[in-house]
Amino acid sequence: MQRRFFFKTTGMAALAGGVPALRFMEKTDPLQTTKLHKPPRLRAGMTIGLIAPASPFSEEKRQAAQQNLSALGFQIKESPHLYAQNGYLAGSDAQRLEDLHWAFSDPAIDAVWCIRGGYGCSRLLPHIDFDLIGRHPKVLIGYSDITALHLAIQQRSGLVTFHGPVAASEFPENTLRHFRSVLMEPVTPYTVQIPKAAELPEDDAYQPFVVTPGQATGKLIGGNLTLLAALVGTPFAPSYKNKIVFIEDVGEQPYRIDRMLTQMLQGSDLSKAAGIALGVFADCKPKGDSLSLTLQETLRDRFANLGIPVVYGIPFGHVAHQMTFPYGIQAALDATLGQLTLLETGVL
Repeated sequence: MQRRFFFKTTGMAALAGGVPALRFMEKTDPLQTTKLHKPPRLRAGMTIGLIAPASPFSEEKRQAAQQNLSALGFQIKESPHLYAQNGYLAGSDAQRLEDLHWAFSDPAIDAVWCIRGGYGCSRLLPHIDFDLIGRHPKVLIGYSDITALHLAIQQRSGLVTFHGPVAASEFPENTLRHFRSVLMEPVTPYTVQIPKAAELPEDDAYQPFVVTPGQATGKLIGGNLTLLAALVGTPFAPSYKNKIVFIEDVGEQPYRIDRMLTQMLQGSDLSKAAGIALGVFADCKPKGDSLSLTLQETLRDRFANLGIPVVYGIPFGHVAHQMTFPYGIQAALDATLGQLTLLETGVL
């Protein structure tokens, strides 16, 4: 999720003389103060409310979503403003907010599925009726820009939502298996393993590596790095302390990955996480012949000194083969073996 940025170097004399480590005010962990609410599991025949809370979509994406949901045995109810467009947004903020509230409040809708990500969810956060969502617990599914909705809804209502394929995603066999095992026929404990080398593309982005070996347990939180960094300093920024944090991104050069991780390390309690599960950072190579660290060197540089388990290559991210993660449930990370285990179900 590429973002342009400009920076200015200042205060070099102060840096040369040494400056005390940056401090930030520790916030109360909402996952410790808000009761966790699990929505009903998905079953064939249920009605899915299809929404576009971020960017608009193509006709090809609409057809893919229709085919995916129908193949899973679901009925589809399109949101009132699903086809609205406002430049790079799927309608005005008011329209997209109305569709989100409509999907949770309509008793004929059993679950809410985002057709795609893009950009725009963070604009809605200050205006969401979290009490309404809390009164109507339903499965919410999506990833990428939907990260902002997941984190805010989890924080303010305690609802378990799901970082998983958008409705227009590809559904290869393992993605479908993970989806069913988390949302339709929940299995616990449920372990996802980094694929074997023979099963992986030759692309460097898919090659797993251990930054720091070890094991950890904690509540599951995370999402797209661009969104996680963008929420730093806002009222919707989560606490990562003692949690298993999953992180991914796409289309960012290593220096941009460095910048966003540095922002999180300086502006949040990410360094106090129990462990970090990195997904597949697709298309995150240096561009051209520019001077750069590799993606792997960048991630090692930012995480190796934290003293917590960190592993790269867990199957999730902007790739066809991806896991579905319930926000807020207990999970275990084994960085040494490249495994992430859901220790409880995310649905009832």
